[in-house]
Amino acid sequence: MNTFNPHRRKLLQYSFMGLGAFLGNALLPSPLKAASLSLSLAARGELLPPDQNGVRLPAGFTSRIVARSGQELFGYKWHAAPDGGAVFATADGSWIYVSNSELDNQAGGVGALRFNAQGEVIDAYSILSQTNRNCAGGHTPWQTWLSCEETDKGRVWESDPFGRKTAQVRSALGVFRHEAVAVDTRNMQLYLTEDQPDGCLYRYTARSFDAAGNPDLEDGFLEVAEVIEGHIGAVRWHTLPDPLATMTPARKQVASSTRFNGGEGIWYHQGIIYFTTKGDDRVWAYTVQQHHLSVVYNAALYLRPVLTGVDNIITNATGDLLVAEDGGDMQIVVLTAGKVLPLLQVAGHDRSEITGPAFSPDGSRLYFSSQRGKTGRNEDGITFEITGPF
Repeated sequence: MNTFNPHRRKLLQYSFMGLGAFLGNALLPSPLKAASLSLSLAARGELLPPDQNGVRLPAGFTSRIVARSGQELFGYKWHAAPDGGAVFATADGSWIYVSNSELDNQAGGVGALRFNAQGEVIDAYSILSQTNRNCAGGHTPWQTWLSCEETDKGRVWESDPFGRKTAQVRSALGVFRHEAVAVDTRNMQLYLTEDQPDGCLYRYTARSFDAAGNPDLEDGFLEVAEVIEGHIGAVRWHTLPDPLATMTPARKQVASSTRFNGGEGIWYHQGIIYFTTKGDDRVWAYTVQQHHLSVVYNAALYLRPVLTGVDNIITNATGDLLVAEDGGDMQIVVLTAGKVLPLLQVAGHDRSEITGPAFSPDGSRLYFSSQRGKTGRNEDGITFEITGPF
């Protein structure tokens, strides 16, 4: 499965450019803009053969393994099934990478790796434990990590990357099969995806804010999206009657709500909420100010798509979209400037998925995990760092 054909890549580049007119390509970085940005990933070359860690990268990039499931690091055993992740800057120029553990039976949680300014691992610890199937989540601008439980009665836990405060459940964000969450930093609203074949897209709006302007995650209301006509176009939001789903599942409370086939990763960038759906291999874009939903990538429109198994999604500083594959060809794929290009590929991990992509504060390092490693077992997860000219 994990092979890459450069001819396939070229075919897809031209296909994507031809389809961009009706795929919402205007919502991706333009070729003109990308050409003016030396850091655009569109300029990177072909993937080289696997390195010593089994990672295929463009020239100029290197990989290293920073943690393995079960490895003892500073008294913390790096967790099994590493999943969603994010990076948080610290006051002394170092940073912290947090990573969910997608285990059942209250064996899930979140672990953290702390790096110094030179990129060396200097600490590891737990920031959340005894939870269930912590899949993805989302970082907040007030320096917390929202960890999402992917169960029918799943909740969102707000945890402290620095390990100083006890994690708190945020029930106002709803009870459902949570996947991920993104904060609209302009309007201070939260958007949430649901990992169900008939799942929904949700939005949380706070009624009160703290002195710094950050929303109260216990005092607000949850809404569900309705695309007014079809699956793209104008969006209307409906207040969810019972966010705790005490009688009726959240996704079934508003009959007119729009269904999304397996909501996965979600990310906010410059007025747009991007999210993925695994059931139909699509990447969506919701423009907040215009209340409009578009599709920016649809694998079904390609004869041999490079990107399948869409999952976690992030952007780099220039606005390139990076999408991690759950299965597929075990790649992180870039959508930018009318192109779809693999940034990296993990070879020989056919029974795994790529999880938790996140950049260091200066954008020079990319962290992610192969959740189940080469064996396909939760206990064999591997967490990587990629360094290069992103």
